[in-house]
Amino acid sequence: MCHSYPFIDVAKASVKYFAVLMMRKKRQSVDKGEGATAATKAKKSRSTGRQPKEPAPEETNESVFGVFLREAGVTLKQDGTFNEIAVDQVVFQKRIKQKLQKSPRYPGIVQEFTSGLESHIEDPERFRNSLLPCVPQLSDGDSSCASSFQESLVRMLLGIEMLQTVVINILLEKLPEFMFDGTGDVGLSIPRIIINQLKWLDRVVDSKELATKLMELVSAAPVEVQRDIITSLPEILEDSQHNDIARELNSLLQENTQLTVPILDALSSLNVSSLLLTEVRGAVMATLAAVQLEDLPVVVKFILHAVSASDAYEVVCNLRKKLELEHCVLPPVLQATQSRIKSKGSAASTSAPAAGSSQDSVTLILDGIKSAVRFQKTISEAWIKAIESVDEPEDHKVIDLLVLFILHSTNANQSRRGAERVLKVKVRTGLIQETLLQRTFRDYSQVMRGYFASILALAQTLLRSPDPCVVPFAGHMYRHSFTAFDSYCQQEVVGSLVTHVCSGVGGEVDMALELLCGLVTEKPSEMALYAVFVKGILDYMDNLTPQQIRRLFHLLSRLAFGQQQQGSHIQDDMHIVIRKQLSSTVPKYKRIGIIGAVMIVGSMGALRVNGKEVKQNGSLPPETFRQVIALLELLKSSSESSPEATALYYDELANLIQSTTLDPQVQESIVNSVVDDFQADFVVDVEPEISGSFPFPAHVMYNLEDQSKEGIAINLLPLLAEDIQNKEKQQSQTQKSHKRVSPLCLSPFFRLLRLCEEKQHHGDLEEIDGLLGCPLILTDMDIMEKMESLSKAEREFLCSLLFHTINWFREVINAFCTQKELEMKMKVMTRLQNITYLQTLLEKALAATPGYVPPVANFDGESTDGIIPSSNAPMNKAKKDGTGKKRKASGKNSSESSSQLEEGTEVDKSLQEPPEKEKEKEIRPGVSLVSYRPFFRELDTEVLSMLQCGLLSRSVLDSELHTKVREEVLLGSAELVFLLADMQRKLEFSLTAAPAKRAPFLKGRTDKSVGFSHLQQRSSKDVASYCVQLLPALCSHLENCHNHFQTLLSENNGMMDGPATDAHEHELMSSGYQLLLQVLNTTFSWSGFSQPGQRSLLKKALGVLAGRLKEGGAELTLEQLVKHSFEYLLNFRSTVPSLSIALCLSQLLSTVSEKGGNPAAYREQTASLAKRFLSQEWVTASGERERGSKFNEVLHSVLSIYLEHVDDVIKAVEEITGKGIPELLSASKDESSSSWPTLNRQTFPVFYKVLMAELEKATRKIPAVKLCDSSETQREKLLKWSLAVRDFHMLLNLVKVFDSRLVLNVSLKYGRLFLESFLKLAMPLLDNSFKRHKDDVQNLLKTFQLSTRQLHHMCGHSKNSQDTSLTNHVPALKKSLELFVYRVKAMLTLHNCQEAFWIGNLKNRNLKGEEILSQRSQESDEDDEEVHRSPPQREEPGDEVEESDSEESKKVNGKDDVDPGDSTEDSDSD
Repeated sequence: MCHSYPFIDVAKASVKYFAVLMMRKKRQSVDKGEGATAATKAKKSRSTGRQPKEPAPEETNESVFGVFLREAGVTLKQDGTFNEIAVDQVVFQKRIKQKLQKSPRYPGIVQEFTSGLESHIEDPERFRNSLLPCVPQLSDGDSSCASSFQESLVRMLLGIEMLQTVVINILLEKLPEFMFDGTGDVGLSIPRIIINQLKWLDRVVDSKELATKLMELVSAAPVEVQRDIITSLPEILEDSQHNDIARELNSLLQENTQLTVPILDALSSLNVSSLLLTEVRGAVMATLAAVQLEDLPVVVKFILHAVSASDAYEVVCNLRKKLELEHCVLPPVLQATQSRIKSKGSAASTSAPAAGSSQDSVTLILDGIKSAVRFQKTISEAWIKAIESVDEPEDHKVIDLLVLFILHSTNANQSRRGAERVLKVKVRTGLIQETLLQRTFRDYSQVMRGYFASILALAQTLLRSPDPCVVPFAGHMYRHSFTAFDSYCQQEVVGSLVTHVCSGVGGEVDMALELLCGLVTEKPSEMALYAVFVKGILDYMDNLTPQQIRRLFHLLSRLAFGQQQQGSHIQDDMHIVIRKQLSSTVPKYKRIGIIGAVMIVGSMGALRVNGKEVKQNGSLPPETFRQVIALLELLKSSSESSPEATALYYDELANLIQSTTLDPQVQESIVNSVVDDFQADFVVDVEPEISGSFPFPAHVMYNLEDQSKEGIAINLLPLLAEDIQNKEKQQSQTQKSHKRVSPLCLSPFFRLLRLCEEKQHHGDLEEIDGLLGCPLILTDMDIMEKMESLSKAEREFLCSLLFHTINWFREVINAFCTQKELEMKMKVMTRLQNITYLQTLLEKALAATPGYVPPVANFDGESTDGIIPSSNAPMNKAKKDGTGKKRKASGKNSSESSSQLEEGTEVDKSLQEPPEKEKEKEIRPGVSLVSYRPFFRELDTEVLSMLQCGLLSRSVLDSELHTKVREEVLLGSAELVFLLADMQRKLEFSLTAAPAKRAPFLKGRTDKSVGFSHLQQRSSKDVASYCVQLLPALCSHLENCHNHFQTLLSENNGMMDGPATDAHEHELMSSGYQLLLQVLNTTFSWSGFSQPGQRSLLKKALGVLAGRLKEGGAELTLEQLVKHSFEYLLNFRSTVPSLSIALCLSQLLSTVSEKGGNPAAYREQTASLAKRFLSQEWVTASGERERGSKFNEVLHSVLSIYLEHVDDVIKAVEEITGKGIPELLSASKDESSSSWPTLNRQTFPVFYKVLMAELEKATRKIPAVKLCDSSETQREKLLKWSLAVRDFHMLLNLVKVFDSRLVLNVSLKYGRLFLESFLKLAMPLLDNSFKRHKDDVQNLLKTFQLSTRQLHHMCGHSKNSQDTSLTNHVPALKKSLELFVYRVKAMLTLHNCQEAFWIGNLKNRNLKGEEILSQRSQESDEDDEEVHRSPPQREEPGDEVEESDSEESKKVNGKDDVDPGDSTEDSDSD
């Protein structure tokens, strides 16, 4: 990382400097005596040979120097001991000074004294003693006067001003002699001690000269001495020299990077001007890449030192850009290589730096940043801004994450909240990704350990976030923390995750359990240490869903009973909990026990793999196998008490078989019992006559096999009748009955049987394929015609029979939908047709059976009693459908279509109804099955593969009906709608990320996850991938629907409601069209597509759409794919049969356009399409115009899309308000606007609300005024506001015509919001524009005054009508009106036009302009007075508030104009 710079040849420079010093010495020796000459010779001899010279004669030293010292109180020692002082150092300095000054030879005596000092210190030992502190004299004399610590002799002489300069020169001349001596035997560095003598002097006589000499020394000294001198400069020099010395240090810094640390250390302590400091900081920043790693902490600390508020952001941005921490730490591979090299020998270990040393340096760098952030608010704000400004994922660096952790940990200046906010935003937008986090943990684990508390707190915050996009990042933080840190941190991570699980919030619990399961898989031995913590969750299972309970027991059983059994210490606790739950009589706890026990069976009985070998007959230890079988028997016996428990046991065992590879022994024991029991319980031989007493005659129905052969049948009706009888007996008898077979268990048991067969025979179901076509023992469905004559019990029996039959067929389809043989496919399709037909019968049966509770079909949830709709609601819904209101996709009215489809396939004759019966069925209303979905068995995702079959249209039927047996399996329209509706529900559940919400205190019984147990076990990525596989088939169906309606339009001369239109087929095809668009929209709306790893899947999905239009999609860019996909979908606009489908198409186009990098490019096309839909008249298949609340909701959405995407909202609002509404007013009562056919008197409130809302939103987007705006810019903004105010006035005036409560409510609400926007954004513009554009401002206020007066009338009308929904808006609106009055007055005052402003009383009027008379005004007909050019007058307390609403007027340029403000002067007290 660092570059080597050429530096000064220290040896040569020192010799040169030493020669200069000797020249000076010779010049000074002319004036010296004998002693000085001898001293110079001695010095020369020492400089060459460095041999210690004999001490000078005693009498020489005693000349002046020695005598004065002795008399002043200092005794010089010759034997290497410290010099002694008998007095305080201040007294010593005073005595020396007096002796020198009072001497008759003054000032020459000073020269003699210093010469004596020079002679004395010629000897290195004596010199060293003179630099070391003096010791107090211990004799009985006046030693008590000396303090415990005294300075050195040289230091005390430096304190005497007349000697200071000479002594400094002597010291600096001596310093080069010891430059290369090192620290010596006693560990003392003579150069360092000499420098220390100069620190903290009370006064420096010649600071400038001293600075010059020190810098000369720096230029010649070796690096160690240079560092000592430079770091001591702030303590030696006076403030006056700081700027000059800083400039020299700055120059030196750019020449020699070895001195970076001491120079920056010195500069940090110098009192330097901010300008110079900025210059130095810039120079340091430029060389940052060349700085040694160990020097970086000091450099970073200096850069962030004393940064001004204006420079902070720029400095931090540059530092962040230049600081490449990624280059400071070796990758793990190289670290491992270095550690291997080190272990081979000591030589290698000395040459290679320790792996942790780089992390230590990074720690110090972060400490410097932490210190700056803590003590400088501007620095912390600058870091947040710098990180926020990064707008590309690849531009984010490790330092960003580390600084966010620092900001969170210090919490200086509320930086914790800022760090949380920035991290959330960055993660949500995908700018900070998991790869950056992984790299940070991998390379800086030692550094990150210091911020573990902040990492944990941030992870907790993100995991609790309602935003589903940030929750996975929290999971990565937890996972990496557990992997990278020590056992204490691991314990804290597990504890935090357990807390999340116990919180009861759905998203939190799911993510925390997923993380715990992942950690058990990745780090089983480490997690085993904390198994007791995880076991604590068992006390909080009341708040967990079945799927969460499955995961919990999965991870606990993995820990306790896994192959390694690391957590075997919790095995006994697990057994105790399971047995306790299984023996409970409370259904909820029994369910938990069954789920937990099956999970334990899965962990104990899992296939053990030893190396790569898998034994054919299992490798399970006999004792473990015995425990598994015992647990299975316990499960079976515990669940026999209730059919629901048995069914749950079958379902859970089926899930286990499907998801886990069990040991062959365990699997075989399960399979054997399943096959035998199913046959015994539910399958009977077909007999000519079925004996028994049943509520209805028993018949063999829905047989797809060859009827000439004797076969088997599912014994449904007799079992259901027997089950009801048993329930009645059980209620009357207290004793427990023997095990009974319940039809509830039929579908779960078959699912278990099917999955066992699949596992045993690797997907081949030949052993049980007879169950696909075998009939059921039911009753003749002609009984439906006599529903009114049946008793309540009989009707309920019939409903239950239908539910069980449909659920059986659903499980049959689950089992055989993936089979490839044509015959099997035909049978599966027939079963699907059976379901759609039976659903139409069930709708009618339910309509005739109010209050009926269906049999449970999904057994892992709470009781579903609470989700049954009331008996009246379905009937009302059915009546509404008769008025032409469009019903969303459902299975209704599909009996006719199904029977037509069945004619083209080989189906049972009993399904084909005579036409007369069909007509009768059409009249009878039915309920929607939407509310009953939890009572149907879940369809597997694989069933959706049936969508890959083609669509059976009427033309196909006509051409092939009687000619040949079809060789191709085709879907009917009813079946297509059935499959698409199921697919849409699955996608909404799996791909639409719902925000994590805390469960309400009074938790309802409805659970959205009911009916999605199997889907929950698949990740959203898997579901999205499966949808992408089905996209070609979905596109084919979409094109078929398009072709169907195109044909219809051509046959009916461009009309949907021609005589050839079949209403039922039209409804089904419309439902299919809408569902197809909804499925595509939900798929492309998946948030996972924004993740980097799913980009290829997104391109594949878009490639399917683009490929329908243009070949070669693989080579196209994402933007091109989006463009072609948009064009492909746009082609469907011509055949959209209803406005709701038009809305779906618009939403899909908007979603697809957002997947590219430039969604704005498609705004115009989206707006144009929405306008086309709004300009079209929508009729139903029967020819009636679409209407109703649903239609209004759809219209609201389409109009919003149009106004949101149009370029100029204000202009678009004016077009509708100025053209469309006048056309409506001139049209007759039932007619629409000619230019906007969707605008009629019924839909006017919808248009009005959207227009007001979008107009108010558009005004908020008008740019605020700036001081730098030109006159032209101001005029443009004034024009925009003028247009907006004109539109607003036009809309408010419409209230006089359309005075419904809804329109008034919208006017009051959005009128106040518009007024507030005007006050906030428009008034500052008027202030600035008043002088330059006086006429424009005046006209704008004139128009707005008319609107405010209309709002005032609305307030009066609302209070007069005493409608609380209207009067709630009045106080806030009146306040805004009053604020407007005074705001206009302030503007006029600002421009010295206050004489043009006056306030008068405004009468309360209703919408028609008639005066609203209060009690007082009825008694006295006094006229209101106007108060001209006066401040606002307040009414007397006894006056009526309603009467006194102020009106202001303004006069500009001598013209009297009515001013734009109406407001009450007194607050509303009514």
